[in-house]
Amino acid sequence: MRCPFCGAEDSKVVDSRLSSEGDAIRRRRMCQVCNERFTTYETAELSLPRLIKRDATREAFDENKLRAGIMRALEKRPVSIDAIDNAVKTITRRLWATGEREVQSRLVGDWVMDALRELDEVAYVRFASVYRSFQDVNAFREEIERMENRALSDKDS
Repeated sequence: MRCPFCGAEDSKVVDSRLSSEGDAIRRRRMCQVCNERFTTYETAELSLPRLIKRDATREAFDENKLRAGIMRALEKRPVSIDAIDNAVKTITRRLWATGEREVQSRLVGDWVMDALRELDEVAYVRFASVYRSFQDVNAFREEIERMENRALSDKDS
């Protein structure tokens, strides 16, 4: 591993341990030339499936795009960054778990809707209005009624 301080290619691993979530290995290294210490992370490189959009075009999955969409829906809402990160990780893991080479983008959109419903109802309705192309106020009203009915049925269960 190249030293970020002096550029030397000779470094030694001083300590290795799992990251807090267990999905990466954290390594403390020391440069053999300048003796500076630095940290590297090793993660598995997994190829995520391509997304098949509504217009049948195909696009590589972009975690940053997923995060941006969730953040846009949650703008000015009281939801922590940790909760957002967890939602993004959960959706990404579900995508990996499909084991498919291509997945309908609609499926990922549904997972985002599920995550937003759990995080914040206002953000859920915001996202749904764009995702489902609401045309008027009645569409908002119908979605809110569906949410209320779902909440009532969840209480009865």
